Amino acid sequence: MRPHAWTTDQVLAATGGTLFTGTTAPCFSGIGIDSRSIDPAHLFVAVAGERHDGHHFVAEVIDRGVKGIIVSQDRVNDLPVERMASSGIAGVAVADTIHALGRLARFNRGRGPLTVVAITGSNGKTSTRMLTEKVVAQQFATLSTGGNFNNQIGLPLTLFRLSPAHRAAVLELGMNHAGELTYLGEICQPDVAIITNVGAAHLEGLGSIDNVLWAKAELLGALRQKGTAILNADDARVAGLADDLDRRVVFFGTAERAQVRAVDLRLTEAGLAFTLATPSGDRPVTLATPARVMVANALAAAAVGEILGVPLDRIQAGLEAFVPQAGRMGIRKLGHDIWIVDDTYNANPASMTAAIETLARMRGRRRAIAVLGDMLELGSHSADLHRTVGQAVGDAGIDRLYVTGRFAADVAAGALARQMAAAQIVVDSRDAIAAQLEQALRPGDLILVKGSRGMAMEAVVESIARWADKR
Repeated sequence: MRPHAWTTDQVLAATGGTLFTGTTAPCFSGIGIDSRSIDPAHLFVAVAGERHDGHHFVAEVIDRGVKGIIVSQDRVNDLPVERMASSGIAGVAVADTIHALGRLARFNRGRGPLTVVAITGSNGKTSTRMLTEKVVAQQFATLSTGGNFNNQIGLPLTLFRLSPAHRAAVLELGMNHAGELTYLGEICQPDVAIITNVGAAHLEGLGSIDNVLWAKAELLGALRQKGTAILNADDARVAGLADDLDRRVVFFGTAERAQVRAVDLRLTEAGLAFTLATPSGDRPVTLATPARVMVANALAAAAVGEILGVPLDRIQAGLEAFVPQAGRMGIRKLGHDIWIVDDTYNANPASMTAAIETLARMRGRRRAIAVLGDMLELGSHSADLHRTVGQAVGDAGIDRLYVTGRFAADVAAGALARQMAAAQIVVDSRDAIAAQLEQALRPGDLILVKGSRGMAMEAVVESIARWADKR
């Protein structure tokens, strides 16, 4: 679907910028920030990021033939203004180009009838977004966040993909400091806001779980007047946000108060099966994942479908069409009946514990092996939280633990404290662990591999897969 087009007058109105060269004649088929791939028909916004400053590439985008450029007011004198004028380029100056990006996105969100679903939480944002998209798209032309475009730059780039045909947008919003969700919420103005859960993530920047809770709760303050909050009834902190909220609330979970619930959960060869219970009726659902935590994400998605009037059979179809992304609790079945639970995309204490519990439930007669890397961004809480993960490994009766990273010794200490034998634990580098696994694995082994994004634990998964293929 072709995105909304822009006139220069609309750009000026949305940003509050001033025209410092050219005229308001140019029109644009889209908006971009990457000088290397900018379409000549698009408006270029010179964003100053952590690595690159778009103002340094203005000459390059002029060469590419663009006819509109937004820059910071304090950088105008550094630009080839005469060349811009002779090329017929509309040059717009603003106080801050990142904020201008947000204002353009908010303007675009306001074009035509659109229901916006915004999702945040410590765990499960991406899976909930993907499940919700599957459900909503059963009934409406739906835009969804792509990749990790969930911040002050990524959200606008997502909203610039809106077309006149879209009737819904499912947006994932990330956060690592207070005030961020207030800003993102002002841009997307959600009709529905989901908080999946609150846990020990981003403690390095926020200090405590209570501070994480209130930072997540900022999204509820952005809800439109007739909007709906979808809250996790099984997370006491999140559920408590309903007490002082002057918006409609729908709860999801396994608790009795949840209007959208999962009943009779069971693990099957095809994945997790349960009965979806809603005000509109009940339906059997099977998710293509062994991760029990994914059930909560599916319930949140089903609650969105219920609110938006998606028929129950279509909600069921949307949930069952979901396939986990690589690195998000997907199962890889290798030769010699070796199974890998690949949860390498990211990690924090809650998701790590949930993954260990899933490993224990799946094991049956298999040997259960956990290969774990550091959880990052936990600040002064890091050592204690890594010991807690080790305790979870010991409590779950995992057969072997391989652990790497700065806090590997803390994980090992936690496991030892729960009576896991020292001979069952290996602390080493990631690559050394991958090599040792090649010698230690047996047919029928079940292996969980998990760690924060910066640990790149997928390298272990690929190493095991290559080894199994060669045998």
